[in-house]
Amino acid sequence: MAILNVSELEQVEKFRHLQLTLSDRWKTSESFDNSEADILIIPSLSLDQRELRKIEGCEHYEERLLFSLIRLQNPRTRLIYVTSVPLHPSIIDYYLQLLPGIPFSHARSRLVLLSTYDSSLKPLSQKILERPRLLKRIHQALRLDKSFMICYNSSHWEGELSVKLGVPLYAAAPDLQIWGTKSGSRQIFAESKVPHPDGSEKVWNHTDLAEATSDLWERQPTLKRVVVKLNEGISGEGNALLDLRPIENLAPGKGTHAERVAAISDRFSTMRFQAKLETWDNFSGRIPELGAISEAFLEGEIKLSPSVQGRITPTGEVEILSTHDQILGGPDGQIYLGCRFPADERYRLQLQQLGIQVGRKLAEKGTLERFGVDFIAVDKGNQEWDIQAIEINLRKGGTTHPFMTLKLLTNGRYDLSTGLFYSQQGRPKYYIATDNLQKERYQGLLPNDLMDIIAHHRLHFDSGTETGTVFHLMGCLSQFGKLGLTSIGDSPQQAQDIYNKVVKVLDEETRSENHDLSAFSDYSFPVAWDEYRHF
Repeated sequence: MAILNVSELEQVEKFRHLQLTLSDRWKTSESFDNSEADILIIPSLSLDQRELRKIEGCEHYEERLLFSLIRLQNPRTRLIYVTSVPLHPSIIDYYLQLLPGIPFSHARSRLVLLSTYDSSLKPLSQKILERPRLLKRIHQALRLDKSFMICYNSSHWEGELSVKLGVPLYAAAPDLQIWGTKSGSRQIFAESKVPHPDGSEKVWNHTDLAEATSDLWERQPTLKRVVVKLNEGISGEGNALLDLRPIENLAPGKGTHAERVAAISDRFSTMRFQAKLETWDNFSGRIPELGAISEAFLEGEIKLSPSVQGRITPTGEVEILSTHDQILGGPDGQIYLGCRFPADERYRLQLQQLGIQVGRKLAEKGTLERFGVDFIAVDKGNQEWDIQAIEINLRKGGTTHPFMTLKLLTNGRYDLSTGLFYSQQGRPKYYIATDNLQKERYQGLLPNDLMDIIAHHRLHFDSGTETGTVFHLMGCLSQFGKLGLTSIGDSPQQAQDIYNKVVKVLDEETRSENHDLSAFSDYSFPVAWDEYRHF
């Protein structure tokens, strides 16, 4: 454990003292009461920046917390949202127009948008701390006795920002983020008696990684494949798959331990990396910086990847928020692409119970606010599933914003007895969501172009029927052809149909023959002078 100097210890003490005030403020983060609150949104991706760059368009992921604007439906809530670069006005207008029963102008007057005007490869929180005048503007915009801060993930940057502003951070303390790493997750699973694959402790070089992998194989002689994970990898992009079958002649009982270690070490360069363009040279160079583990790959013909989301309140209570079946891609189905809500009814209640076990252990460690647990579920037949936990996320994940969007739009409730979500009108709601609707043909579409398409084809969310699509990551569209969306329906099939319609419309609107200006004449219109004032 690192030894902190006096100033660092003082900062930790101030941070924890501030967090004690959350017990009087935290309910306003998700409830619909009329209490006053100033919510500071810092969507900083304070993660390893080299790993983060494996996610295409990651510089726009600060937009993923824009669902928080829906909190402005409480007429006494004010939001201060800070980003690295300014957000397109059309994107802000889009979210504000989702608010039921609140005049647009009233909501807009309670929203303060600030930017560092810095697109460099640094976490947003670091950029803010480097700008004392911006820090002062944020401080002046807040009523400190009514404020709290929400972030994407908590690091020492967010801890320092919290202390300098005098605003409590509603998230796990930075020094507790170890429980969200791959090795920390495995320790929590073991202590909470949650089933998880056999694997190694954290190692810091490829020599020890070969030893640990050989030990794992010797504990499980029938093992065919091993997943090697960077300890702080993101969204599966830090994973690689090692195939042991080509060196089966050295399996336990056939070769010596030394021969196995040498053969495994030689095989590392042949691993199948989940991130595009990843190489063993780069991957191995990251091990001394981030650490790594090896873990048994779970085989199975029918295999799903569910998750459970929970929350630890400032009073120490553990709440289950949702379950999902994750949609995965990449070479071996380990890259997060999207999710379906809720998880399969055959195991969703079991997920909830496992989530409570993990949440209680995290609460014992002192963690706070949101956590997610990812699983692998293998169909054993006879309606039985082998469910193994593989990772804890102590941050806002890909399942956070879709569910919170649904909750805030419908003012509904999650029912623990069924694992379903019911709108205020009593209808069960389902959705399919993604951060990764990406096609080369979508490149060049501006946010205003997307708004035209949404309006013309009536793709927007309808507050009357509580169905439709909510879009996000619109800033990714022009450069990367990438878009996020959540399609909400009254059944799983309706949600899928709504999603499919969006994809079909976008595909039709971006056909090569549609790229000439006349194709838009049926619904385009001259841009009003007022729109130019935004730029």
